[in-house]
Amino acid sequence: MPFDSREQFETETELHEECGVMGVYDLDGGDVASTVYYGLFALQHRGQESCGIAVSDTNGPKKNIQVHKGMGLVNEVFHGEDLEHLKGNIGVGHVRYSTAGSSTRENAQPLVLNYYKGTLALAHNGNLINALELREELEKTGAIFQTTIDSEVIAYHVAKERISSDTAEEAVLAAMRKIRGAYALIVMSPRKLMGARDPFGFRPLCIGKRDNAYLLASETCALDAVGAEFVRDVEPGELVTITKEGILSNKEMCFADPKKQARCIFEYIYFSRPDAVFDGVGVYASRIRAGRFLAQDSPVEADMVVGVPESGNPAAQGYAIESKIPYGIAFIKNSYVGRTFIKPKQSMRESSVQVKLNVLKDNVRGKRIIMIDDSIVRGTTCGRIVQMLKDAGAKEVHVRISSPPFLHPCYFGTDIPTEDQLIANGKSVEEIRQILGADSLAYLRMERLSEICEGLPFCDACFSGNYPLEPPKHDIRGEQG
Repeated sequence: MPFDSREQFETETELHEECGVMGVYDLDGGDVASTVYYGLFALQHRGQESCGIAVSDTNGPKKNIQVHKGMGLVNEVFHGEDLEHLKGNIGVGHVRYSTAGSSTRENAQPLVLNYYKGTLALAHNGNLINALELREELEKTGAIFQTTIDSEVIAYHVAKERISSDTAEEAVLAAMRKIRGAYALIVMSPRKLMGARDPFGFRPLCIGKRDNAYLLASETCALDAVGAEFVRDVEPGELVTITKEGILSNKEMCFADPKKQARCIFEYIYFSRPDAVFDGVGVYASRIRAGRFLAQDSPVEADMVVGVPESGNPAAQGYAIESKIPYGIAFIKNSYVGRTFIKPKQSMRESSVQVKLNVLKDNVRGKRIIMIDDSIVRGTTCGRIVQMLKDAGAKEVHVRISSPPFLHPCYFGTDIPTEDQLIANGKSVEEIRQILGADSLAYLRMERLSEICEGLPFCDACFSGNYPLEPPKHDIRGEQG
């Protein structure tokens, strides 16, 4: 695999979620590629390794799907002429960060399959825990895989089920009964656009409408970006189908148990954009609440509250509101550190954070600072930022984290490392504080998680070890299908 300097840089500094999906069906026949393109722009935070768009014309030949995809950011992969060549009134798009399968063009989505009954294009957000066994089952029947991602397993199962199903949606439902894990799916057939969400509701998927076009997207911010009106969320375990007659729901065939829903709590803490709304709960408001709870449960005397950009800022504002300590800016973020950021030598890792963040020395000198961040993974980055504040003259640095300590890996689409790589594994809060060089350290209390998402059922396995599905016996998150 070619060296990807950006992947190594960001693995050290932040968590990633697998991807974002976008789909559009214009019932009036207008081209949708540009709408999908701008929607993917709004979802860029969910994946920066690769992206793609596939379109088709519902009034044209059934096997004519046009696709353009590649490695890089949306504005690196697509240019004006690329969008002009993507003609069609139905389309699906994808942005990807790999948690399973390597970072190569072959693994870029959407996946496009030509099979016995026609064509389909599929975009997937999430991670399956039974992908390996399903892949082996298909290989024994002669299936030849072109990628190392679990999304291709889903696509093959939909195609296989379609042969014996009366409709495309029946095939998707049959595949949903076989796959286990996290998935928000958009599937495009020649005449239909379908959206499906796993029974636990791990990953978000919502429905929008603009004029006579229907949209599906990972987050509501993608709808806002293209001037679409939010209609509702796809419910856990639900399949929605958009045809020329409008939108239909297979709710009566929904196989989700409301008592077992398990939304990823980290969508509210970090992954989703602050302006997104996930299952009726505003993400920005959730992060403000997390900051308020930190101030209530872990107060400390200080002169200023600051957030680590960008994800720590809303919680820092909440802490400042609750504590009545002024909110301030301590960091300037370099917004142009992108895919081409290069560290030729291992010894240059120490400068990675300084290139991305710079401290406003005049604003922190001589002050007692409360620094809010969303999480601590390995601890290396947080420790460097604490040291940067102290080097800039901060008198004290008190670290507050708007999530509980990471203790366990995630198998549902988040690249939380194995337990031995997590700083909180086997260490007390005091030991972690000493490693970071902070004057004090506190995490969000576990019991506060329900309050930040307004009581919705959620998955907190990365903190508690209580997995809603039995985890696999081996780590499925590397080079696998």
